[in-house]
Amino acid sequence: MRLAFMGTPAFAVPSLAELVAAGHEIVAVYSQPPKPRGRGQKLTPSPVHAFAETLGLRVLTPPSMKAPGAMAAFAALDLDVACVVAYGQILKPEVLDAPRLGCLNLHGSLLPRWRGAAPIQRAIMAGDRQTGVQIMQMSAGLDEGPILLSEVVPIGPEDTAGTLGERMAAVGAGLWPRALAALERGGLEPQPQVGEVTYAAKITPAEARLDWTRPAAEVDARIRGLSPAPGAWFEAPGPDGPVRIKALASRLEGDAGGAPGEVRDEALTIACGDGAAVRLLRVQREGRGAQPAEELLRGFPIPAGTRLA
Repeated sequence: MRLAFMGTPAFAVPSLAELVAAGHEIVAVYSQPPKPRGRGQKLTPSPVHAFAETLGLRVLTPPSMKAPGAMAAFAALDLDVACVVAYGQILKPEVLDAPRLGCLNLHGSLLPRWRGAAPIQRAIMAGDRQTGVQIMQMSAGLDEGPILLSEVVPIGPEDTAGTLGERMAAVGAGLWPRALAALERGGLEPQPQVGEVTYAAKITPAEARLDWTRPAAEVDARIRGLSPAPGAWFEAPGPDGPVRIKALASRLEGDAGGAPGEVRDEALTIACGDGAAVRLLRVQREGRGAQPAEELLRGFPIPAGTRLA
């Protein structure tokens, strides 16, 4: 089939690789424009952009797909279908209707649960035991189009947004060949969206600060849902004042006693508001790289009894 691929983050790269391997004619790859990154603020292409260039594919990075010129250029591609995976822009009906078979989207949840921008993070933060990937026919509404294919993905007790996202990206990529083959022969029957509608709003900076007065299960879920980025954080006392530390991996522990935020042992087990505790497994001190908690403690001791903010 003659198609365009539209995606930006690493989550979308396996889908592009699968479509290339399946032998489809990819006439253009759309991605968000390069952004300044790092200390030098050098313009850096997105993961999809960089991967597509290694394959010699044509990459387009319009700042807005709502611009008349961008929409006209898209329509001129004369596509059979467009495959969209976390592209990061709203597509107007003129774009959605341009390909012969429309636009398909790979979404990282079991719709209608977690419509919106951050479905993987929100599923973990809410304590969900499972999520999934779905290929849907795109419509003007937010993640409201008919579902064409679905695959359930379990959420493990120590999954982070990073580890879960990697598994979901691989599972979702595997759905594309079957979806496109069935779409072309007219063999896909839309599946109803069943259940309560919930929205996966973008993660706000205020959500990243940990509140140790909350129940331990909620604290643990927040840590894992915000890892690796933006990273949930807390402050520990240092010789020159409070030091910010990100918590990147954790697990629940049993009853710990102590006041919320109190370090209960030499392994960064921290009491929470319900009397249970969270043990930090991987952390990142401000200005340093990520490391196991025991390595942090060798250079930055946080004794038992310390109160974290």
